[in-house]
Amino acid sequence: MDGTRAWQSECTTWVVKVGSALLTENGKSINDDLIDALAEELCYLRARDCRVLLVTSGAVAAGLLRLNESERPTQVHELQAAAAIGQSVLMRRYEEAFARRQLLTAQILLGHDDIAARDRYLNARGALQTLLARGVVPIINENDTVATDEIRFGDNDTLAALVANLVDADVLVLLTDQSGLYDADPRSNAQASLLTRIEATHPSLDKVAGAGGALGRGGMVTKVRAARLAARSGTETLILSGLESRPLQRLVEGEELGTWLESHREPQAARRQWLAGLVTYQGVLELDAGAVTVIRESGKSLLPVGVTAVQGNFARGDIVLCKDPDGLEVARGLVNYSSDESRRILRKSSQEIASALGYKGEDELIHRDNMVIL
Repeated sequence: MDGTRAWQSECTTWVVKVGSALLTENGKSINDDLIDALAEELCYLRARDCRVLLVTSGAVAAGLLRLNESERPTQVHELQAAAAIGQSVLMRRYEEAFARRQLLTAQILLGHDDIAARDRYLNARGALQTLLARGVVPIINENDTVATDEIRFGDNDTLAALVANLVDADVLVLLTDQSGLYDADPRSNAQASLLTRIEATHPSLDKVAGAGGALGRGGMVTKVRAARLAARSGTETLILSGLESRPLQRLVEGEELGTWLESHREPQAARRQWLAGLVTYQGVLELDAGAVTVIRESGKSLLPVGVTAVQGNFARGDIVLCKDPDGLEVARGLVNYSSDESRRILRKSSQEIASALGYKGEDELIHRDNMVIL
């Protein structure tokens, strides 16, 4: 990737995150004008056949506004109560803004376990991919109402990076109330310069990232951390001001806005590396010669019809090995069915899964996106 911003116009999957300070005008009120402008921007991306996901903060802040509280509480149950009040308020504003543009939205509340557990990872990924395929805009927030100190993401910048990993996003856009990342704190140093381009892993970033505000949990430090997490999957990260006029459209036009934190990794190669690095496995699928040829040469998913035997005991989302008729490992991946289910559907076509199990899950035993060929 060269040093220009021409790559921005080629992005097809966008994860956009907006923070509490922007959404609530630093705690004064919900910024309906910003929500409307954001809906217009995402509508523009959808018109270009881009897949767009919005990760939003602001539920706690919106709840505190309803409760006439000016300071963020520290006790978890108070935060949970504020989130419960604010989430419905926030979603109604979003739904109304997108409905005016004939776009459907879907509320997604995620918790740590939804990402950490492989079966829930598959469920979350599958749900998001289905919504995107239908042209729906997922609006995602952390499930603050049931989160606890021990399992919180800690900030929605991290959540946005995890969502980018889930959907193999091309770009993660972190909208903030600052123009981007500076080499010093611009609030206290008039000589601070905007960093327009820097590697996400550059060690100097640890020194220039500051803390978050009163209502939000994030700050530049969490945005840098998110960019590094997104970079593992080859996602580029942009930090820029959400107060700019038409920021996303200008990015598509190749304009240099904010700070570009480079990943320096190819998305598919990064994903394959992640899968290949999962060295422990819970079972083995023995494949016939036809299935081996299909997944190796055609890059297709593994269907039950190509499996001749199942070894071990495993659950949905576990890592399993795929072996050819000679017993050589040819692939590994995240399996969509448990070992018991896999035994009941082996050698069957996708159309026969429902009759064999009494219900219909995925057509594939292992989807090609969750498989690495060895």
